Amino acid sequence: MRTVPYAHAVGSLMYLAISTRPDIAYSVGVLSRFSANPGPQHWAAVKHLFRYLKGTLDYKLTYSPDPTSSSLFTTYSDADHCGCKDTGRSTGAYVVKMGTGAISWSSKLQGIVALSTTEAEYVAACSAGCELEFFRKLFTELGYNLTSTTLPLYVDNQSAISVARNPEHHGRMKQLDNKYFWLRNFVQKKKIAVEYCPTDKMPADVLTKALSPVKTLDCCRMMGLTTSGGSVK
Repeated sequence: MRTVPYAHAVGSLMYLAISTRPDIAYSVGVLSRFSANPGPQHWAAVKHLFRYLKGTLDYKLTYSPDPTSSSLFTTYSDADHCGCKDTGRSTGAYVVKMGTGAISWSSKLQGIVALSTTEAEYVAACSAGCELEFFRKLFTELGYNLTSTTLPLYVDNQSAISVARNPEHHGRMKQLDNKYFWLRNFVQKKKIAVEYCPTDKMPADVLTKALSPVKTLDCCRMMGLTTSGGSVK
C-alpha cells in the first residue's frame, strides 16, 4: 500500500463531497478514517466510489421554489446510533435546503459516545440548529427579515423532539454537556420549530449510513441532486 495514492484519492473525493456531492459525504468520511494505515479493502472501496461517480457525472444540485414549504430554509437532521464499531460513536448529519436544493450539509462522527438513539439524534439536531442560526444571521445581514421568523428543523425521532420541546423529558440525558441544551432554549423562544419527519422522507439519511440504491436515489432527489433533465438514475 506504500505505492497506492490513497490519501490523495480521499482528499480529492473530500473536496467533491464538500462542494457539490452530498451523496458521497458519508462514504468519504468513513474512508478518511483509514488514511494513516489503509489496506487493500479500503483501496477497493475508494475505487468503487470512483466508479459510482463516473456513472453519475451528470448529477448537479438544482434550485427552484419548493411548493411544499413556505420557509426560506428547511433543515433536516439525522443520526446513526453507534455507527462506528471501533469507538461506539454515532454519525450525525444534517442538510439545509433553500428551495428544492441543498446549500449546506455535514456528515461526521459525534464528539461523544451517545447512550441512546434519542441522545444521538438530539446532538445531531443541535448541530443542525447551529447551522440554521448561522444562515439566519447571514441572510439578516443581507437584508432578509428573519429575526422573528420561526425556522423549521425536521427530525425523525419523536423522543428527541420531546426533549427539545419539553424540559421535563431529560431524565436520561442529564449527563449531556450544557452546550447541547441551547436548542431547547431556541425552541422555547420560537426561533426554531422542531418537527417530525418520517424516515422515508429524510434526505439526511444518506449522510449517516450506507443505503440501498433505491433509497440513495430517493435521498438524492430530496436534496435536489438531479441530472440536467431533473431526474436521477
